[in-house]
Amino acid sequence: MADEANKTAFVEIQGRMIETTAKLKQVQNQMRNKESEKKRAYLTLEELRQLSDDTNTYKSIGRTFVLEPKHFLMDEQEKKLKDSETAIASLQTSKEYLEKQLADVEANLRELLQQDPGLAHQIMSMAAVR
Repeated sequence: MADEANKTAFVEIQGRMIETTAKLKQVQNQMRNKESEKKRAYLTLEELRQLSDDTNTYKSIGRTFVLEPKHFLMDEQEKKLKDSETAIASLQTSKEYLEKQLADVEANLRELLQQDPGLAHQIMSMAAVR
């Protein structure tokens, strides 16, 4: 009976571990995307700063380019930069939380396997068969 309960607990912990790992990877991908968005906005802003104020600047809208004042484009890039920084900070908090959750799940799994060495042997034998 205890053996069956341990197997059930193992399956539950394994599911939580898979779910947490998937969420963590998703957050890491989102962070990478926001980092590249931030870098693009920063580089664009640096290029705009080098231009004189009377230079014609254009904004891309789909396949069309629309004449826009330089200050408007700079404001837009600064907003993108700040939004990306805010999103990255939020995602970093989520990442830290998920990493802590993953560590807790791993500790629970280790504890379960130490409590029931027979379960560890069964799992290892199942892995060897595959």
